[in-house]
Amino acid sequence: MMSAPKNLALLDARLIDPVAGTETRGGVLIENGVIKDVGASVTRANVGSSADVIECKGDVVSPGLIDMRASEHRETIASVSRAALAGGVTSVCVSPDSNPVRDTTALVDFFVRRARDNDSVRLYSIAALTKGLAGKEIGEMGLLTRAGAIGFGNGSVSVRDAQVMRRAMTYAGDFDALVMHFVQDPDLAASGVMNEGEFASRLGLMGIPREAEVIMLDRDLRLAAMTGARYHAELISSTLGMDAMVKARASGLNVSCGVSINHLTLNENDIGDYRTFLKLMPPLRHEDERLALIEGINSGAIDVIVSDHCGQDVEDKRVPFAEAEAGAVGLETLLPAALRLVHNGQVSLPKLLRAMTSRPAEILGLPQGRLAKGAPADLIRFDPDEPFVVDPSKLHSQCRNTPFDEARLQGVVKLAMVAGKVLHG
Repeated sequence: MMSAPKNLALLDARLIDPVAGTETRGGVLIENGVIKDVGASVTRANVGSSADVIECKGDVVSPGLIDMRASEHRETIASVSRAALAGGVTSVCVSPDSNPVRDTTALVDFFVRRARDNDSVRLYSIAALTKGLAGKEIGEMGLLTRAGAIGFGNGSVSVRDAQVMRRAMTYAGDFDALVMHFVQDPDLAASGVMNEGEFASRLGLMGIPREAEVIMLDRDLRLAAMTGARYHAELISSTLGMDAMVKARASGLNVSCGVSINHLTLNENDIGDYRTFLKLMPPLRHEDERLALIEGINSGAIDVIVSDHCGQDVEDKRVPFAEAEAGAVGLETLLPAALRLVHNGQVSLPKLLRAMTSRPAEILGLPQGRLAKGAPADLIRFDPDEPFVVDPSKLHSQCRNTPFDEARLQGVVKLAMVAGKVLHG
């Protein structure tokens, strides 16, 4: 699909291996889009004259990020790719809530072909779990899998009917397909717009309780136990949800979960004076919940960190908080926002990168996400300490609804490559 230079060497780098959890100094030798060698032995003296050399000067080199949840809403494949590469994301799972909804083999096949022709980041299609995301009739998972779907989700709409969800999981099990679900009870969350609690009361806004998450999650986990399906809870935002996942895994279920970078780095107080760019689903929670989620990354209770990228027009955000659309762009700020946790001493860099590289690759069954011989050369180089101020006008997304507007962050991506081909930097 992509042409790559015959030989390329990244030298004098701070190498982060997310699988081994190690950090070493050395280089990476790439041949025909694959990592040929990695480590201290890769030096200018050893790579040979045929290799193009990039001196990294102590910058971090790691596998490119794999984002398991991003929406094409208000975006194009080109804009998603540009934003992803600028943020060090080299693989993106795109939610099915496009227009039209990706619920037929023709639409999945069309997406896969467009993504292949894009010659940029690796784009993977999440197909609709139910037709039209209506939650009533399950999709043709066997045909959709053959068309190229990597998993099945229902966008930001939970499947209310337990019988429909049971059928979907049973059917998915026949094809070893991954069910990816947004867990929020639609009845408990119905008119809520932010986290239920004292702060919502002071703002005069309707709240969404944590129980809306865990009630739907508990149901799904019991159905996963009944059907044996592979199951992924896309967004966990509370200790209740995290505890349910820990218990399910301890019982032997093949389940995993993700958390958005927003819920790891922001809390309900950041909404301040009705800042609609921070209206998200699930809503930002209390600070105690945020700190617990960070511990979930450290303990492995939470598997992956995602951007939950969702572009919205200014007109959909510049309205009263209760009327604003939920969602925020995040592909470009995923890495630097996550590095806040490293700079604060809350998570080590190898552990942080594992949640955005090797662990999502394991869940999805992808060969990338590793810094090892024979792995695809989907790599990034970044300076974790270089500061910058987020300027929405300079973002590569078509939308500007970032919760990190004018935030001071650290971590600049200097190079991003896919299959050994440098696409950014």
